[in-house]
Amino acid sequence: MNVTLIVVLVVVALLVIYGASIYNRLVALRNRYQNAFAQIEVQLKRRYDLIPNLVETAKSYMAHERDTLTAVTEARNAALAGLQAAAARPGEPGAMAELAGAEGALGAALGRLNVVMEAYPDLKASDNMRQLSETLTSTENRVAFARQAFNDAVMQYNTYKQSFPPVLLAGPLGHREDAALLEFDDSAEIQAAPRINF
Repeated sequence: MNVTLIVVLVVVALLVIYGASIYNRLVALRNRYQNAFAQIEVQLKRRYDLIPNLVETAKSYMAHERDTLTAVTEARNAALAGLQAAAARPGEPGAMAELAGAEGALGAALGRLNVVMEAYPDLKASDNMRQLSETLTSTENRVAFARQAFNDAVMQYNTYKQSFPPVLLAGPLGHREDAALLEFDDSAEIQAAPRINF
C-alpha cells in the first residue's frame, strides 16, 4: 500500500512539474513576442516623429498642396493612435488589424506626398529633405526588421501553444487565443523593405 501511494505521489509530482514547465514556456514565448512588439513600437514612434519635420520642410516649398500635407499629418496621427492601441494589446487580432490599417493609410498618404513632390525639384534638392528622406528610409528598414522579428516570435508562441501536450493546458493556464501577426495591406512590400524617395 505504501509503495502504491509513493508511486502515485511521484507520478502526480512529475505531472505538476511538467505542467509548470509548459506554463513557464508559454509565458516566456508570450514575453518574447511582446518584447518584439516593443521594438516595433520604438521604430514606429521614431518614424512618426520624423513625419512632422518632413511636413514642415515641405510646407515652405508646397504652399498650394495643403490638402496633401494635411492628409499626411492626419494619417500620421491615426497611425500613432493605432500604435498606442496595439501597444496596450500586442498580438491581439483586433489591435494588430487596426495598426496595419493605419499604417496602410499612412503609407498611401506618404506615397501621394512623394508624387506631389516630384513637381518641386527645389524641395527634392534641399539638404534638409535629403537628410529626412535618408533617415525615414533607414527607419522603414528598421520597422521591417522589427516586424519580422515580432512575427517570428508570434509564430513560435502559436506553434508551441498549438502543439501536443501544451494545447491541453494552454487554455486553462490563461493562453486561450493565438497571437496575431502584424501584416500590412501591401503584400508585395512585405517581401522587401519599403523605399521612400523624395
